Amino acid sequence: MRAAGGHEDALLQALLQAGIAAHRADARKVKAFIRSFGILGKTDAIDARALATYGQERHATLARWQAPDPQRERLRTLVLTRRDLIADRLAYSNRLAAPGAAAVKRQLGQLLASFDRQIADITGEIKALIRAHQRLADADATIRSVVGIGETTAATLLALLPELGTLNRREIASLAGLAPHPNQSGTTDAYRRTRGGRPDIKRALFMAAMVAAKHHPTQRSFYERLLSQGKKPLVALTAIMRKLVVLCDALLRPRVAMQTA
Repeated sequence: MRAAGGHEDALLQALLQAGIAAHRADARKVKAFIRSFGILGKTDAIDARALATYGQERHATLARWQAPDPQRERLRTLVLTRRDLIADRLAYSNRLAAPGAAAVKRQLGQLLASFDRQIADITGEIKALIRAHQRLADADATIRSVVGIGETTAATLLALLPELGTLNRREIASLAGLAPHPNQSGTTDAYRRTRGGRPDIKRALFMAAMVAAKHHPTQRSFYERLLSQGKKPLVALTAIMRKLVVLCDALLRPRVAMQTA
């Protein structure tokens, strides 16, 4: 099956309880699979047939769905809701600053104050949840030991990248959307770009990389060396982002191994 706004979770749970293996497919991969047959239309029937064929052809290599840790799922919900509240607050803040907003200044001000309260409240819930569960608290402390990563970035990584500590450096970089993909043809070796992955992770690590590039001697030296080699500042920051997520993965790996032993 593919993701359907969370509505597939009940079916996944039922299949797990019945001992039936299931895979939640990436919608982009399924879409590319459909296009590979020259099918341009989209209907529920087309999608259903394509998912069935996709599963038949690739079942041997597809990851089986496993029930997530309930506390991480709660943390994920809190982190994503906080993200949405911040985005909404920014939108209304921009509207208040726009010309012609005087007529609704009071209402917008009340909305912004409400957003501030909700954001502060949900941030407190995130901190309390992490403190209340030892595994989350230990992982949080480990991640925050990396220079540049603060409590918000750590919570985002814990919530949205639960694979940390279970993959190798290439896999975790790719999952975070920070692996440079080759673009070669014949003798041409074109500019490599990062793509895919989880955008919320990239946004969180971008701020962490900026802090590390400024305040961590090793990362700052690495950043300056890339710039001296003609790399763009964004490319250099992306390289630091990749180093940060790989480091977090390496630091958590022994802890995860002990917990699963």
